[in-house]
Amino acid sequence: MDKSFTLVLAGLALGAAGLWLTRPQRLVGFEFARQRRRAGARVARVALPAGEVAYLQSGRATGTPILHVHGFTGMKENWLPMMAALGAERRQYAPDLPGWGESERREGEDPGYAAQADRLAAFIDTVIGEPVDMVGHSMGGGIAAVLAARHPDKVRRLVLMNAAGVRFEDNAFGQAVLDGTNPFAVEDVAGLRRYLALVFERPPWVPRTVARWLVKRRVADAGFERDVLASIGLGEGAFLPQREAGSIRAPTLLLWTAGDRIVDASAASIYAQILPDSRTVLLDGTSHMPMMEQTAATAAALREFLQ
Repeated sequence: MDKSFTLVLAGLALGAAGLWLTRPQRLVGFEFARQRRRAGARVARVALPAGEVAYLQSGRATGTPILHVHGFTGMKENWLPMMAALGAERRQYAPDLPGWGESERREGEDPGYAAQADRLAAFIDTVIGEPVDMVGHSMGGGIAAVLAARHPDKVRRLVLMNAAGVRFEDNAFGQAVLDGTNPFAVEDVAGLRRYLALVFERPPWVPRTVARWLVKRRVADAGFERDVLASIGLGEGAFLPQREAGSIRAPTLLLWTAGDRIVDASAASIYAQILPDSRTVLLDGTSHMPMMEQTAATAAALREFLQ
């Protein structure tokens, strides 16, 4: 992992609104700006029926565009290392899903897999205007799977990276979700450290002032996180991607980390049994965030598959 990128973990913790209002926000904002320069990316916004969506865009208008979809508690900036590693040969897009990060959040909107898949389909139509190679991580992988199943004309190739949405082998994280708790919840700095230790093999260092700011933001978003987790982790919608995956016709790469403590690697086997055309790659040396912690290996796997 790029050690100078430690502040990007803010994207795991929450939205980026108002980054320049106080010193911790400025620190995070400066780091995001540095990473955007490195990736050749810019922030743009588009008005969709579901509200305004903020997104990153980089690269040139050649080849099939790549669309990156973040996971639960994630944001568009999670993808900046990957956008830099994949280079400028093709256009790349990384939106904040509606309700997350800098995108608009509307009270009472459905945050589940199907609703977000429909919103992403509208994003593809409005912003990109042609089929994409889609890379979905964690919750974003479940959303990407539903989109590929229901809108096959919009997806040329699909990458499910540590993707949620199937009934994988029990682990502590999954059991906590089934018990109705949020194992990603952050209420204090110690909780933030535990959260980072869960998603990273080698948790990045965070300045204490930034950590306190992140905690405040996570606490403010606790209700929204509970609503999302209830939709994608419990009830009828929890395993919608598993039910829909058999309809996916796009060639699919199942890119997993062997040591994932969030979405157990057994999920890759479940997806592989359902998908008509898939291959599996397992990475080592990280827990749940390969695009940030094993960027080079992840980019190599993506490049080989997408080309």
